[in-house]
Amino acid sequence: MTNKIIILSMLTILTSACSKDSTSSISSTTPAPTVNNTVPDVFKKVYGASSITSDGTYITIKSNGAPDHKSSYYATSNALYDNFSGVTFGGYNFAKNPNSISEKSYVFKIPADPKMATNHMATPLGAIGVSLNGVPFFNQYAGPNQPLTGEVVSFDRYWGHPAPTGQYHYHVEPLYLTTVKVTKSSLLGFLLDGFPVYGPEENGTLVDNTKLDAYHGHTAVTTDYPAGIYHYHITSNDPYINGSGFYGSPGTVSQ
Repeated sequence: MTNKIIILSMLTILTSACSKDSTSSISSTTPAPTVNNTVPDVFKKVYGASSITSDGTYITIKSNGAPDHKSSYYATSNALYDNFSGVTFGGYNFAKNPNSISEKSYVFKIPADPKMATNHMATPLGAIGVSLNGVPFFNQYAGPNQPLTGEVVSFDRYWGHPAPTGQYHYHVEPLYLTTVKVTKSSLLGFLLDGFPVYGPEENGTLVDNTKLDAYHGHTAVTTDYPAGIYHYHITSNDPYINGSGFYGSPGTVSQ
């Protein structure tokens, strides 16, 4: 009888332990993207992608474009809904726009080996690149040649907002990335021409527009590119991410 009690107790402990292990193994983080073997390691940092592939000429990044952080633009029933009423980008009091976040089917096709373009194309309205969490970067305009000054009040806690079509995006520093996921000197994503985008600091020093060229970048060594590469920097002043167009020849984006 005593032996039976001991065996039953042991089974109960084992069952509880298995149940606990199963529960703790469930992750609430963004699922890792499907990546093929030919993708350079630096592109694997785009953790918000659903898949990243390479044909040797282009890196193809697929994403739904929805942020992995809280936002006032999610439905109130969404776990990531944020009832934000504080100060946003530029010191403005947040004023929500009427739009809501909706998932898309982005396909970013980016040159695997970017080169300086002979003729620099202007960036279009809409997605001009992809950030590490799969959210697109937009350019410095609210509309054709319209400055962002009237829109910045609608940037949420992490300085993004959705367009009328539901495309959530960043025009300025993606604050969730620079303060939670990585740092202000880290790689933050890529523009469509394949050149990387870095945060507002470099080697512990704030980067301002005077240190950047007309396209809002420069060539220097980075942690990800020890041999040096042209790269963009996000700054707190217009044009924020990109200046007078793409430094390289852009690939494509569809949704």
